[in-house]
Amino acid sequence: MQYRLGVDIGGTFTDFALFALEAGTLAIFKQLTTPDDPSRAVIEGIGALLAREQVAITDVTEVVHGTTLVTNAIIERRGARTGMLTTQGFVDVLDMREEKRYDVFDLRITFPDPIVPRSLRREVRERIHYDGSIETAVDVDGAEAAVGELIEHYQIESLAIGFLHAYANPVHENAVRERIEAAFPALAVTTSADVFGGRREYERFTTTCVNAFTQPMFARYIARLQSGLAQLGFAGGFYVMSSSGGTLTPDTARRLPVRVVESGPAAGVQMSVFQGEALQLPDLLSFDMGGTTAKGALIRDGAAMKVYALEVARQHEFKAGSGLPLRTPVIDMIEIGAGGGSIAALDARGTIRVGPQSAGALPGPACYGQGGEHATLTDANLVLGYLDPSYFLGGAMTLDLAASREVIQREIAAPLKVTLERAAFGIHDIISEDVARAFRIHASERGFDYRRSSMIAFGGSGPVHALSVARKLRIPRVVFPVAAGVMSALGLLASPLAFEVAQTREVFIDDLDAAEFAQRFAALEERAKAPLLDAGLDDSQIRIAYHLDMRYHGQGHEIEVTLPTTTELGQAFAQLAQLFVARYCYLYAFATLQSPLVATNWKVEAFGPAPGLKSGYQISSQGEAGSALKGQRQAYFAGVGWVDTSVYDRYALTRGTSISGPALLEERESTVVVGPHERVFVDAQFNLVAELGAATATTEQSA
Repeated sequence: MQYRLGVDIGGTFTDFALFALEAGTLAIFKQLTTPDDPSRAVIEGIGALLAREQVAITDVTEVVHGTTLVTNAIIERRGARTGMLTTQGFVDVLDMREEKRYDVFDLRITFPDPIVPRSLRREVRERIHYDGSIETAVDVDGAEAAVGELIEHYQIESLAIGFLHAYANPVHENAVRERIEAAFPALAVTTSADVFGGRREYERFTTTCVNAFTQPMFARYIARLQSGLAQLGFAGGFYVMSSSGGTLTPDTARRLPVRVVESGPAAGVQMSVFQGEALQLPDLLSFDMGGTTAKGALIRDGAAMKVYALEVARQHEFKAGSGLPLRTPVIDMIEIGAGGGSIAALDARGTIRVGPQSAGALPGPACYGQGGEHATLTDANLVLGYLDPSYFLGGAMTLDLAASREVIQREIAAPLKVTLERAAFGIHDIISEDVARAFRIHASERGFDYRRSSMIAFGGSGPVHALSVARKLRIPRVVFPVAAGVMSALGLLASPLAFEVAQTREVFIDDLDAAEFAQRFAALEERAKAPLLDAGLDDSQIRIAYHLDMRYHGQGHEIEVTLPTTTELGQAFAQLAQLFVARYCYLYAFATLQSPLVATNWKVEAFGPAPGLKSGYQISSQGEAGSALKGQRQAYFAGVGWVDTSVYDRYALTRGTSISGPALLEERESTVVVGPHERVFVDAQFNLVAELGAATATTEQSA
């Protein structure tokens, strides 16, 4: 039997999902992340999972990996010493930023320092115009001398090359790159045109510097993983999850680590898309809460929303403009500093604040028994009875309830002069409200009516809070998929090989003809297909999607128009005006301007075949029917207090089973908390589905 394996590294846990292709069964595993060397947890976990399931490593055909390593390296500034070459006169672009204040009323605002300090930047004599024409030839000798000086005096390991208007003509960047790589073969080199082919030099330069900064570290990490897998005897395909919902070959990921900034969370969103297709639910909120952070994404008409911009290392979590802007294809997500390890404390006003600081994997929450001294969300959920101290990770890890009670009493309950359970529930409810508020803002800004959608909830902590968040948002339905606790790892197995390219070429549509229009896309198509062809796919296996950013002449903001896949590019060109007006009306209700249309950014996506993940999969250790009820324990619910709550083995529930709350549905990696007057049932694909407000409905079968 053949298997595919997904591995997702989170801030607290590393998750594993082993899928048997012929049987359609799933084996899952979770263990603490090893912050000193995340690859160690991956290799050790793979060995432990395969040994437990008695699967030979030679039967594993693919390993797909998602990681937050690049994100953490940017935030913690644990990358390579990086230098930069830029056009003469533009050395201060990284410091000048956009010359905007993200809070005009706060005189104390701060910005993150540039990835490359000014002392490590050097100017090069060259100049290319916005239309790609050359005004001043590049001084390649001067560039080589500058890099030699940076290596000799500052021992740089990596180099970013960012020239003005290189997106329009990369010839100067390519010439310098070739000279530097020949002269200094040990130096990692990144060019801005290779990383992001768009205008706006500050964002392009920052993205280039981030890629260069993380490239040596990520290359060493990939090498350690490949070496560890080889030592286990693995000889199959190894792929890395990108931020945009597709997977990359190791060579592409090494060259462009900035493309994996949102690697793990993107896999979870892709799995939500997969679940939505299987359940025929086109509009979804994807809600992922793990041990460190929560991620939310919107799925409209069966597709995740994508953008070409994100921000990392924010000085203020919810203030756009306070971080480093990156330009790279990414699923549009909102990040909330909420997870099982989020630390609870009293703020200056004497009220409870939870997160964004996290106890992480080490020392972790107080209940982990690893020296954690602060109250966390996991401690609160344990005190409330939602978690079983003897069944955490299926019994592989025992939680210290006394430690949780002591730390919450000392840090929260005693200073506020409230009972222990009220303090614990306050921590729990604040996190639920923080998530709901973030969803409200994110959805409202994108014109998405979540009240008419469903929620897919997953992650180690997501199912504990999902129904509470859904009530606050008035979402009518919540779905808890099989293996919800490790769904991002499973989502890695639902993601095809994919690569996207974008390039700025501003032109009036009236100045183009059908042949030139098709030619511009053809060049980008070749670049987008190249990584997939290098991975062994042939041309017939690759699907192409074309997008064009357009605006009315005189406007400062573009909208993305997707070209129909059923027509040739020449025919699509004839429909551009109608496609633009239809999209414009969809976003803004009407389009009455008569100005000429302008195309700005040209985008091409290349996709490989869909992986062979089937819906209706079951956990390989599924329990026997009739053994679902494990017992009862006391749990605390708002407005009710402590009540006897039925506890079920989630994987012993059979299709059609219906359960009324209060109830706790446990699996190894997570727990679904069902409150009083709520009901869940097991659908035909073994998902748990909660129809909010339907607690009094007649059940088909009682558990």
